[in-house]
Amino acid sequence: MHFRASEVAAAVGGQLIGPDVEIDGASIDSRSIRPGQLFVPIVAERDGHDFIPAALAGGATAYFTTHAEPAGGTAIRVADTALALADLGRAVRRRIPDRVVGVTGSVGKTSTKDLLAGVLATTYRTAASEKSFNNELGLPITLAAAADDVEAVVLEMGARGIGHIELLCSIASPTVGVITRVEGVHLELFGDIESVARAKGELVESLPSDGIAVLNADHRYVAAMADRTSARVLRYGLSPDADVYASDIVVDDELRASFRLHTPWGSTDVRLGARGEHQVPNALATAAAGGGLGVPVEAIAAGMTAAELSGLRMELATSSQGVTVLNDAYNANPTSMSAALRSLAALPASRRVAVLGTMAELGADSPAQHEAIALEARDLGIEVIAVAESTYGETARHAADVDAAVAELAGLGDGAAVLVKGSRVAALERVAQALLG
Repeated sequence: MHFRASEVAAAVGGQLIGPDVEIDGASIDSRSIRPGQLFVPIVAERDGHDFIPAALAGGATAYFTTHAEPAGGTAIRVADTALALADLGRAVRRRIPDRVVGVTGSVGKTSTKDLLAGVLATTYRTAASEKSFNNELGLPITLAAAADDVEAVVLEMGARGIGHIELLCSIASPTVGVITRVEGVHLELFGDIESVARAKGELVESLPSDGIAVLNADHRYVAAMADRTSARVLRYGLSPDADVYASDIVVDDELRASFRLHTPWGSTDVRLGARGEHQVPNALATAAAGGGLGVPVEAIAAGMTAAELSGLRMELATSSQGVTVLNDAYNANPTSMSAALRSLAALPASRRVAVLGTMAELGADSPAQHEAIALEARDLGIEVIAVAESTYGETARHAADVDAAVAELAGLGDGAAVLVKGSRVAALERVAQALLG
């Protein structure tokens, strides 16, 4: 979105130093700066002010700074660069029509965001969070990246504790809130699942009375959030009791689900482009939010078929040796891991192997959760190779690192299928890359 530097300075309570240039968007990364952007140096483990010259060389037209002496060019002096970025997000939000959707949940929020962006784009000029830009830095950057004539925005919202989503909502002022599921993940940060539910519910608490809360009727913690909002509630789920539901679900050999979609606005047949039966609830959440914002039901179906998910999520490919590789390596928790194992079990294959990394931030229950996943894999007839994670237990084979895991897979031949999945810290996409050459 385009601003004059003077407008940005006024919006964030900063002091303009230098020419009043035009700004288009913002970035916190000097390596990926695009011409015309505002560079926002974040002070963390490294001081982003050190990279202002690189950002200017990359085409930034202005930058925030807390320093008394700017580094040349156009500077906007502020007291805190991160807080100023949040204020910039609020200023952008005031220019956007009231079709701003916040999406949160313990699992499924990125896929739901991607599906919903595809659906809204059939009817409105739409912007959406890139990848998982879902925190107090990524969210205002997403808003600032929107086109001047944007008509709808989809924002993923993550939380590391109580109050984080409330902060994001103070920036984005969402008019629609989508909550996927509340599960016992990130308990190392939250402590218990009730705290997770409390944090996620801050989204629906923020909605205006004429907004829409889209809630998963199949999950009690989410369904109970209807009492925490004054907005209109749309419930989705696999039961006909929900406002939006699916029937006649069929999954093909490429893991793509087809079903009959039922909504208050009509019914239609849907074939998802996203893989995995676990994407059906995400699609139902998407249909509820899209329909609530006026997207025709046939356009909802078309948008979900064409939507592309962010990378490293249920990517299916075949190696030159005939091995099917299911790369779901972006992240992992017990719920998503179980869904991925069931997807692997559904693939036509002569042998099935799951290469699994750690599931991070599970708290004190982490060893039991890892062992339970290994036992579930065994019951599904899936071999497990655990990479640098001993708590998968005795039913798994163990590899010290990625290279050792790849060596374990060396004997696989035509007809085998391999799932690769772990938390982001494990970076197990390297296994998939090795298998696919």
